[in-house]
Amino acid sequence: MRFGQPDPMSRLKPLSQRRSAIVTVLDVGSTKVACLIARLRPRDSADVLAGRTHAIEILGYGYQRARGVKSGVVVDLDAAEQAVRLAVDSAERMAGVTVESLIVTVTCGRLGSESFGTTVDLVGETVNDGDITRVLSAAGAHSVSEGRTVVHTLPIGYTLDGSRGIRDPRNMLGRRLGIDCTVVTADTAPLRNLLLTVGRGHLEVEAMVATPYASGLSTLVEDESELGVACVDIGGGTTSLAVFSDRHLVHADAIAVGGAHVTLDIANGLSIKVQDAERLKTLHGSALPGSADERDILTVHPIGEDDASSATQVPRAELNRIIRPRVEETLEIVRDRLVASGFAGKIGRRIVLTGGASQLTGLPEVARRILSRSIRLGRPLGVAGLPEAAKGPAFAAVVGLLVYPQVVQFEQFPIRQSRLRLTGTDGYLARVGRWFGSAS
Repeated sequence: MRFGQPDPMSRLKPLSQRRSAIVTVLDVGSTKVACLIARLRPRDSADVLAGRTHAIEILGYGYQRARGVKSGVVVDLDAAEQAVRLAVDSAERMAGVTVESLIVTVTCGRLGSESFGTTVDLVGETVNDGDITRVLSAAGAHSVSEGRTVVHTLPIGYTLDGSRGIRDPRNMLGRRLGIDCTVVTADTAPLRNLLLTVGRGHLEVEAMVATPYASGLSTLVEDESELGVACVDIGGGTTSLAVFSDRHLVHADAIAVGGAHVTLDIANGLSIKVQDAERLKTLHGSALPGSADERDILTVHPIGEDDASSATQVPRAELNRIIRPRVEETLEIVRDRLVASGFAGKIGRRIVLTGGASQLTGLPEVARRILSRSIRLGRPLGVAGLPEAAKGPAFAAVVGLLVYPQVVQFEQFPIRQSRLRLTGTDGYLARVGRWFGSAS
């Protein structure tokens, strides 16, 4: 089974360097659905940041508690559709625009990546645009496993007669031109259902972006992505990982464990409602033991007993004893996945944590101990007009989607392949079907 470059990549055109553009983005997570509408204005040449050709001004935003989504996967189509509709509608009303298409994050489908290289013989003695087109086409024909779909095909660098790390080979002398790429893939079935959820709201998906890649685009500074860094997005239902080196994404991975699992552990351990467990975790929870934990007493209401007489009291130490094992387990899995990837040496001592669950008190300190690296919390950078509630790590991915159109030209391969049609009728399902390459 072979899947080519997703068709929406070719429909998301690079931004004009002369005119402003309005972009709509959507983050469908396990705990929240967030929509942003922003105006992207070309920057002055002297004011261009690395990877930022445009200034971002938020025009409208909307977010809702996620429904019908578990570990990034749509499990209730109607509930998920309703949450998406409400978030987009709120953003539309604030911005005063009508949304027809948008860019969406991808966390579902067991995100993964692989690196590969391909080469072609040069027609002449020097590299020309035709040679580059042929090597890009050869890269786009890379096969992936059955049931997987390509989300990104990202060039890392060119090779010329075996010499690596060449950024632009045009007009250079050589005999064989090659390219090294990172291919990010996901399971096809969850992607179909995510696209279907958005499509049922009469919205067209222009592109899908892997969540850890988007988070890295919005939170990493130039030196980090140049020298090497891992961006770990700890969300509600998933924890995803992206490794950047020499300003390129070189590895992506995801595990189906996140902050919601900590909440469920608290609900089960204290026999309380999930919403009460989330409140306790947010207000009083910590991944580190504290000297006053045994003395601090919390009042909880057992499930089904809401009157004041049924309330029980537990020390905060008991709450934190429930939290710590799950946090440590999650970080240990991240550490093991990073080592297994072979890219642990690429990141030096740099790890950036993003995602809503990364804000748990004490988590950065525990991460510093388990991962044995310098840790900082990543917040969206260089965006004007964000509400105060959206300036933290929880909104890193959705803001990163606004940076993505500024770098998408690096993914635009000149590939056209037949498409796999999804089951359903014409209309938006037909548009969804254009995403997938046909079996060959």
